[in-house]
Amino acid sequence: MIAIPYLTALTTYFSYGLLFAFGQFRDFFRKIFDWCSSNNLQGYAPICLGLEDFYIRRLYLRIQDCFGRPISSAPDAWFDVVERHSNDNNKTLKRTSKVSRCLNLGSYNYLGFAAADEYCTPRVIDTLKKYSPSTCSTRVDGGTTALHNELEECVASFVRKPAALVFGMGYVTNSAILPVLMGKGSLIISDSLNHNSIVNGARGSGATIRVFQHNMPAHLEEVLREQIAEGQPRTHRPWKKIMVIVEGIYSMEGELCKLPEVIAICKKYKAYTYLDEAHSIGAVGKSGRGVCELLGVDTADIDIMMGTFTKSFGSCGGYIAGSKELIEYLKYTCPAHLYATSISPPAAQQIISSIKVLLGEDGSSRGAQKLAKIRENSNYFRSELQKMGFEVLGDNDSPVMPIMLYNPAKIPAFSRECLRQNIAVVTVAFPATPLLLARARICISASHSREDLTHALQVISNVGDLVGIKYFPAEPTKQQQDGKTVKFE
Repeated sequence: MIAIPYLTALTTYFSYGLLFAFGQFRDFFRKIFDWCSSNNLQGYAPICLGLEDFYIRRLYLRIQDCFGRPISSAPDAWFDVVERHSNDNNKTLKRTSKVSRCLNLGSYNYLGFAAADEYCTPRVIDTLKKYSPSTCSTRVDGGTTALHNELEECVASFVRKPAALVFGMGYVTNSAILPVLMGKGSLIISDSLNHNSIVNGARGSGATIRVFQHNMPAHLEEVLREQIAEGQPRTHRPWKKIMVIVEGIYSMEGELCKLPEVIAICKKYKAYTYLDEAHSIGAVGKSGRGVCELLGVDTADIDIMMGTFTKSFGSCGGYIAGSKELIEYLKYTCPAHLYATSISPPAAQQIISSIKVLLGEDGSSRGAQKLAKIRENSNYFRSELQKMGFEVLGDNDSPVMPIMLYNPAKIPAFSRECLRQNIAVVTVAFPATPLLLARARICISASHSREDLTHALQVISNVGDLVGIKYFPAEPTKQQQDGKTVKFE
């Protein structure tokens, strides 16, 4: 849990309260002017109503230049950010022909495969010439090529499960699979900070949903015991099945899941385990096989393994890995497999090639070097940020490191000043995070050099001093320590 300093919480509440009050004040006069002017709705109710619309109009649009910034190059260590301008106080943004060359601290390009690669890129180009960009069909019609079968075998072998099924979109992998596996009379127990795709998939399943406190196995066991004892609502019959859903690395916190403890509890109470490795597969572990390898967990203890190819593999799509019986069942029942266009052949080839690089099957040691580099870069950058006095979330080895901003005024201030100094960062606020817990999410890549990271740290430190987000005292530098040393003769 994040412990917000009292003064920070107070000023953040005050800032949002002030914005809310002025927004309501402006809306009041807007209604008067709209009433006086002609009504163009012609009897229709406004299609956008409620607090969400209010938040977008009165808060988000003020700082929308900090989000959705277009780029015009590959998302490598450095990329080109297209400059935009607004003539109506950020209500609309227009692109210009100017670009800024910026250090990329926002993309999920953990292993650097999103840029041109000496092994992957030629094979992807050959696949594009042979198969075209799309199969233009679903998997069950004409959308399965030899590449798709090879990819599923490659993924299953890589994550050490008997079989796997791939999809064209990572978000859909969760949101379409859960309604197939769970239904009325089933129980889903989900971490409170699980990704939105899991939340929507669980809601769409019709199963009963219970939430346990983030990354707290003790509370998970408490919820499990209580729900097993009570049974289904009203009838109190035993649950048809129970599934516990966790993530390998939590995307907004950068924390590693306490997987060994979760598995022990699931085994104790005979609950299925569903592991989302979107941000951990490829990025952590000695050979890039995710949190199971990093934490010493046997993949046989995980009933369903999910992951995406958009982070570490420089491609798109997602996968489900499990028993052969599970995968066969999904092939006949999952709408994402039956009705959605299959994953693009060049994207499939990119995934196959990048996995071969990680495993050294390309005849080089570049895969091992990339894994060592992402671990080294992540731990160096995190430790240096903490020494500077920033409040940084997450665990060592995680390439995701959120820097807490809290106050709404500091979101655009931090983002714009970093961009002005050619550092591209991603700021995250409500509704992606709780209202008080706005943050800047840094994503480190193996393609970053030590010089890149040192430069970024210097800029972020200066911006942090300017904006006022160093919530902890900084550690003294080596020069300061040497200056305080007194020699006695």
